[in-house]
Amino acid sequence: MPTAEKKTQATTYLDRIDSPADLRRLAIDELPAYCAELREFIIREVSTNPGHLGSSLGAVELAVAIHYVYNTPNDKLVWDVGHQAYAHKIITGRRDRFHTNRKLGGISGFPKMSESPFDAFGAGHSSISISAALGLLRGMQTETGGGAKCVAVIGDGAMTGGLAFEGLNNAGADPANDLLVVLNDNRISIDPNVGALKEALLEISTSRHYNWFKDTTWRALDRTPRLRRMIQKIVNGAKSFFLHQSNLFESFNFRYFGPVDGNDVVALVRALRDLRSLPGPKLLHTLTVKGKGYAPAERDQTEWHAPGKFDPETGERFAAAKAESGMQTLRFQEVFGHTLVELAEADERIVGITPAMPTGCSMSLLMERMPDRAYDVGIAEGHAVTFSAGLAAAGRVPFCNIYSSFMQRAVDNIIHDAALQRLPVVLCLDRAGLVGEDGATHHGAFDLSLLRGIPELTIAAPIDAMELRNLMYTATLANNGMWVIRYPRGGAFAAGEVLGAPFSRIEVGKGRVLNEPENANVAILSIGAIGLEAAKAVEALAGEGIAVAHYDLRFAKPLDEELLLRIATRGYRRVVTVEDGVIAGGVGSAVLEFLSDRNLLGGAVREVVRLGLPDRFVEHGAVGELRRACGIDAESLAERIKGFAAAD
Repeated sequence: MPTAEKKTQATTYLDRIDSPADLRRLAIDELPAYCAELREFIIREVSTNPGHLGSSLGAVELAVAIHYVYNTPNDKLVWDVGHQAYAHKIITGRRDRFHTNRKLGGISGFPKMSESPFDAFGAGHSSISISAALGLLRGMQTETGGGAKCVAVIGDGAMTGGLAFEGLNNAGADPANDLLVVLNDNRISIDPNVGALKEALLEISTSRHYNWFKDTTWRALDRTPRLRRMIQKIVNGAKSFFLHQSNLFESFNFRYFGPVDGNDVVALVRALRDLRSLPGPKLLHTLTVKGKGYAPAERDQTEWHAPGKFDPETGERFAAAKAESGMQTLRFQEVFGHTLVELAEADERIVGITPAMPTGCSMSLLMERMPDRAYDVGIAEGHAVTFSAGLAAAGRVPFCNIYSSFMQRAVDNIIHDAALQRLPVVLCLDRAGLVGEDGATHHGAFDLSLLRGIPELTIAAPIDAMELRNLMYTATLANNGMWVIRYPRGGAFAAGEVLGAPFSRIEVGKGRVLNEPENANVAILSIGAIGLEAAKAVEALAGEGIAVAHYDLRFAKPLDEELLLRIATRGYRRVVTVEDGVIAGGVGSAVLEFLSDRNLLGGAVREVVRLGLPDRFVEHGAVGELRRACGIDAESLAERIKGFAAAD
């Protein structure tokens, strides 16, 4: 079997540990056995209730050692991203609820302050932990006069984010900042980590002579601070001798320790005990294995980052259930990747850019076919946009693919570096709308509202696979500034053969009529793939003898003014806008603004009803459940519109 040793259902330690206080009652030599039980528990739970497996398996010993040494929750532990925090959640009293992980009404897959006092700071996006932990530290110093400790755990992939370096720079500026940063270096993020930082970490981690010398020196001088300061130059000299360059972290005034085996819990505890009493900013470099303890996850770390359901005994992964409609045979991500390759083969100007998600967004297809025209810039969304703008300024046509929720970090880059300069960057926003079990931190809820106010920006949303292809093609022809194309995660309606089909140019700013019965009193105006839910509602209502018109707006900017005037003059009593983004400032608001500015409200169009995501953060759950909760699934839409018909 894939696990190193088959476990019985009975546990020796797991059921006894309901808090870090319970954990601290164990002897240090009992911790490896507890870690083994904890790892087995995570494997079995995630096999039936999918989540982030590989990173959490790699961080089991980290979670155990930190809670064992530090007095949490009084001492504050901040996890970066949160993919690796499953062991932390189980240790801190959520073992019996772990089967609800990422389910509607269950615990979050990420640290969440409202969920537990042990979740000192929420996470979901990368590179936040150092800044947040420093803020917690200084805030506690102000409130209590100090005493409590702060630990930030950050992965090597997240260290490529600029925010991590801003935090390091600020923390290292004051020697009074008693902050420990634990670098969880598994040398792989979701896709293999890239960039100069990866090479620097590798050089540091392989310089055993330097690390032995430094550790020995600091231990010897711990009780003689004056002498320690005097021979700091010796340490720096050793650093130069052994590494041939400055240690990256020590250039930020962090004392560097490591590397240590991050999957050796006893060694970790001993190292953390030493560091807990050591003042000032310091960094412990740990080397871990993503997927540790489960052979399939160790062999294929990318695929087992979030593997879906699988057989824990054999490692066999189960295929995801088919979409409710057999016509949804493609994923938007697949359509994007294959289409980009087709376009690039026909136009040598086209290049692809992604911040660390080549597999997830299917940019990997272009990387395989044309590696010199595809760039993975690491977890650095702002850089990805500005880098794309530079490529565009040099005459290229860059397709920059970023998950919608991660795009939020690059809004200034979009405005200042691309849109303002009218550069033909094609920003493809993957995972737009509700994404499901990852929850509030990952929903692509805000892109339409955030971007709609930017001048001279074209914003489009395809309803299906063919429209995505044709919008991508049209964007390469436009050469009129920046484009944004947004689409959801998962299934794309595909009528017939799509991949390889001839391209058609779409007129910019033009929507289309999907259904226009003469006797309709209500019109639905949708944008993007959520329009398929609206189409199902229209079909269901037609079966009940209720006629409803349906229009696909297709462009959030520029609006199809001709289509809106047509709708306004056809005598519909209500116009219902449907979008899978927040209502506030979204496409429904744009429609209202247009009609109001032209004094078209209150006459033939009695009312405009805006449907979309409510003015609150939507929690985690299956996409269908969340759509239903937000009132934008087919059944909810039909019920709402039926109510309108009854009222009339």
